Amino acid sequence: MSENPESVELAVVGGGLVGLALGIACAEAGLETAVIDREVPAAMLGESFDGRASAIAFGSKRMLEALGIWREVGDDAAPILEIRVADAGAPLFLHYDHREVGEHPLGWIVENRVLRRALQARVRALPRLQHLAPVSVEAAERSAAGARLRLGDGRMLRARLVAAADGKTSPLRESAGIRTTCWSYPQTGIVATVAHEHPHEGVAIEHFLPAGPFAILPLTGNRSSLVWTERAALAPALLALPAEAFAAELRRRFGDFLGAVEPVGPRWSYPLSFLHAERVHAGRLVLVGDAAHLIHPIAGQGLNLGLRDVAALAQILVDRRRLGLDIGEAAGLAEYARWRSLDVLALSAVTDGLNRLFSNSIPPVRLARDLGLAAVNEMPPLKRFFMRHAMGTVGELPRLVRGEAL
Repeated sequence: MSENPESVELAVVGGGLVGLALGIACAEAGLETAVIDREVPAAMLGESFDGRASAIAFGSKRMLEALGIWREVGDDAAPILEIRVADAGAPLFLHYDHREVGEHPLGWIVENRVLRRALQARVRALPRLQHLAPVSVEAAERSAAGARLRLGDGRMLRARLVAAADGKTSPLRESAGIRTTCWSYPQTGIVATVAHEHPHEGVAIEHFLPAGPFAILPLTGNRSSLVWTERAALAPALLALPAEAFAAELRRRFGDFLGAVEPVGPRWSYPLSFLHAERVHAGRLVLVGDAAHLIHPIAGQGLNLGLRDVAALAQILVDRRRLGLDIGEAAGLAEYARWRSLDVLALSAVTDGLNRLFSNSIPPVRLARDLGLAAVNEMPPLKRFFMRHAMGTVGELPRLVRGEAL
């Protein structure tokens, strides 16, 4: 590699939602930062790139406000005022109402392209943040003194620390020899947007069907985003159906409680899997987001988990820099690992367990889970705890998640 590469303090590899958020948080607090992404930024804003929408917890919304991002998102964010959870066909259910825990919504549903648009706009406003895209990382060298990256366009980049936000297959994680526990679920997530006759009133609904959860998430206007978990063996045939036949299958699961329903726009599918890295740092390298953990979407918490990674890591790095310490030293990265471990392990276990519990139709198991839903529904203190946890306001919160500046 070149003897005189360009230097930054932090190099973030991966320009998805988590990678951009990390770059923004650190650059805004004064760190010289580069985000390196192999995708074309403009292409990531198109409707055909990604049809998903994300649940933004109350704590994540406070973080996006503190980073100057939410002002570009708020008008396109649909508040979640209630959540209704039911086993399909069962009379027992679980109902969450935001008024039970205060005046704020439980969360917001925002289309991923809207989030990307806001993140990219904030990136352009920060002089200490370089957005290098589209370009790949061809090689990485890490030593006690720092890290050096060789980019696909021939440039060299030196950094005190490299953050891998390069997704579940993370080449940086693999090259560092960090092992993972992972498996594929026998399920595919089908994602689509629907227009409906009646307003959803800010109510999110999750039906548990034998193949997995069928989530109806409120979007702005008379629209909802669907996350339809289906058996992996059956999903390709469903996705290949002509438009009207696919709409009929969708309506059969959706029901008529919002009147006439019509799919709008493309349909997408994503294989569902689980991943947990055995460690989240190794010699000038730290993992964030899907590179460190991947959970089942049953609770809609995947992005929130990654944003809490960002908030914790950015706080540690900024505090160390202010004290004149090396941001890439193992001591700070070990603090990050300790801080994030309980949150990640708890949500990983809960989402995996819930999916296994509800994605079957064995009569005794179904009876037990229905009674469990009903029991929680009649226990207000437990319901409030679950709601606050889903809102991201439980535990030792980083400053950004509390809505404070770094």
